Amino acid sequence: MSDLRDPAPYDALLLLSFGGPEGPDDVVPFLENVTRGRGIPKERLKEVGQHYFLFGGVSPINDQNRALLDALRKDFAEHDLDLPVYWGNRNWAPYLTDTLREMTAAGHRRIAVLTTSAYASYSGCRQYRENLADALDALRAEGLDVPRVDKLRHYFNHPGFVRPMIEGVLASLADLPEEARSGAHLAFTTHSIPTSAADTSGPEPEHGDGGAYVSQHLDVAALIAGAVREETGIDHPWQLVYQSRSGAPHIPWLEPDICDHLEALHASGAPAAVMVPIGFVSDHMEVLYDLDTEATAKAAELGLPVRRSATVGADPRFAAAVRDLVLERAATERGIAAERCALGALGASHDLCPVGCCPARAPKPAAAGADSPYA
Repeated sequence: MSDLRDPAPYDALLLLSFGGPEGPDDVVPFLENVTRGRGIPKERLKEVGQHYFLFGGVSPINDQNRALLDALRKDFAEHDLDLPVYWGNRNWAPYLTDTLREMTAAGHRRIAVLTTSAYASYSGCRQYRENLADALDALRAEGLDVPRVDKLRHYFNHPGFVRPMIEGVLASLADLPEEARSGAHLAFTTHSIPTSAADTSGPEPEHGDGGAYVSQHLDVAALIAGAVREETGIDHPWQLVYQSRSGAPHIPWLEPDICDHLEALHASGAPAAVMVPIGFVSDHMEVLYDLDTEATAKAAELGLPVRRSATVGADPRFAAAVRDLVLERAATERGIAAERCALGALGASHDLCPVGCCPARAPKPAAAGADSPYA
């Protein structure tokens, strides 16, 4: 195996995700895990869980992750990459600590970690790093010799992540009524977060006015809109908008909301819109409910034709991108220069989160960063 095809020093890959309920009885316990420490009454959680109950109490994220695991294992096998792939979640089985315990028992000592979040933010990056530190602490308390974990870089602008979304937009535009197609607006959507969290996302030099979270999404949206223009000859108007707000009304969150944006588009005379969920790796609950159910119902109420383009999911090109990320990081760890694939204006993201990157409101130890307590 050539130096640039060697996964060493890594001996395993961990897919780290959010988790979700797999039946009606799981919904409230799952939401208790998600909101632990916030003092939210069980009755309120039952109300919040109605989104899940509409889909039989099942979040699609777990099946999406199973499909991604299959795609990764298939890609690795086809390219002779001998690297076992495991899966752990923050908030539901298989739990992260259990998976790391299994990996440790299997003898894995150096683990690359892929999170199902492509962008910089506290909830999308540092919180996963805190979860890793908590899990490693738990294993150490059990007397285990904990492995080293390295989180792979942000992949929001990797060609294997961007190209499937471009094709999803092209397919959605083609599916619109012909008379509305050329004037359709592109609404690039992502999860809203508090503006205070957005402003401090990414390394400290990128803080302020939406921070890295907003700039990274804008870069991806511009990439996709530009590619659509090149392939169709039509310059579709576009905007970055937000969805899935869950915070208290008095706390500022990123806006505009997708439903408010659809109302504004209709009022302006836009003939149609394509909702492009660039902030989500797969069709999990925020996509199925907030876009396919709520926003689509709002568009129907307005008489505005809309389509929702596909997320990346288990696309083989994304699996290949993950392989690139693993081999790139492995080569770097061995002191070998490797090509770092990235589109757009921002370039490839950092490997190691620096001190002050996406800070928490209450500081906690976080693994896989410059401030990690684990070497």
